[in-house]
Amino acid sequence: MSAMVAGQRGRRVVLIEHAKRVGKKILMSGGGRCNFTNLYAGPDNYLSSNPHFCKSALARYTPADFIALVERHRIAYHEKELGQLFCDESSKDIVRMLLSECETAGVNILTECAVRSVESLEGDGFVIDTARGRFQTESLVIASGGLSIPKMGATGFGYALARQFGLSVVDTRAGLVPLTLSGTPLEDWEGLPGIAIDAAATANGTDFRGGLLWTHRGFSGPSILQISSYWKSGDTLHLNLLPELDAADDLLSARRDQPRLRLRQWLDARLPGRLAQRLCARFFEDRPLAQLRDAALREIGQQLNAWPIVVSGTEGYRTAEVTLGGVDTRELSSSTMESRRVPGLYFVGEVVDVTGWLGGYNFQWAWASAQAAGAAV
Repeated sequence: MSAMVAGQRGRRVVLIEHAKRVGKKILMSGGGRCNFTNLYAGPDNYLSSNPHFCKSALARYTPADFIALVERHRIAYHEKELGQLFCDESSKDIVRMLLSECETAGVNILTECAVRSVESLEGDGFVIDTARGRFQTESLVIASGGLSIPKMGATGFGYALARQFGLSVVDTRAGLVPLTLSGTPLEDWEGLPGIAIDAAATANGTDFRGGLLWTHRGFSGPSILQISSYWKSGDTLHLNLLPELDAADDLLSARRDQPRLRLRQWLDARLPGRLAQRLCARFFEDRPLAQLRDAALREIGQQLNAWPIVVSGTEGYRTAEVTLGGVDTRELSSSTMESRRVPGLYFVGEVVDVTGWLGGYNFQWAWASAQAAGAAV
């Protein structure tokens, strides 16, 4: 995106890619259909040590701008849910679109081109030594992404380069990632992998509602991936297993109307059978509701609406969709993404300390920050 925009301005551009092909993370995203933006992307959908930093770029290159590009290339798309836009056919359409734009703009793309070193020419550009020769350039844009999904070629290259030039890097960690359990908390839920429900997850005063999936190691699903970016080691996670209900009130009403109804039957009507069975076997006593006092029913209801989970960790960068942290935004211009201390050096996308929610937000940050740099180099 940066190369395309710079090339359209008449700049001579070389795009250096260490992998065999460009856009590998684009190709795998959205189950192969690329959730390329979100209609509602705005500053409130991003995490950063400076939450104001992303405002400028996002305001100047909006979802509507990228959608216009998609439509110009006649790529069919649809809204799945919550403003999430996906290609009808394949994520390959987005890669082809960007490559076509780069070709028209005269961008020279070099794949399988590992960078060996980058040297500053003391305010007069940079020399990049690569597996395919040395390049001298006036401006250098780092769009290397984060540490997520190393099997796709992710590395810490961008962070190392930032530190080489004296820029601060905010500590990184996995984001949009499944959470893991161990010991008794894991045993409590064993035998349930594959079960999925609509739920809400809460940590550090933030909550997300969406799918909750039991796994062999803990929990996943959209609600968990979202909250994982806000959860930190030592925090207790709370799960609302019945977000549509005030479970305590519903239990009290059920006892009044159907006193002989057993707790397991009440749970069976609202949750998957295996989950209801586990709740009664491990946590609750399966008795007729008439035999349970108000206080007991309220306690059961409150637990169902805010189940405390002791999380041991995350699946890590191996499965994380994004990397939290990155190049400190205090080091960069919010309007151009240029380093404040190294003229001509730019950082865009995931390598920067700006991380979006699940659902197309990280792609929109990539497009917007890349456009800002491409328009300035």
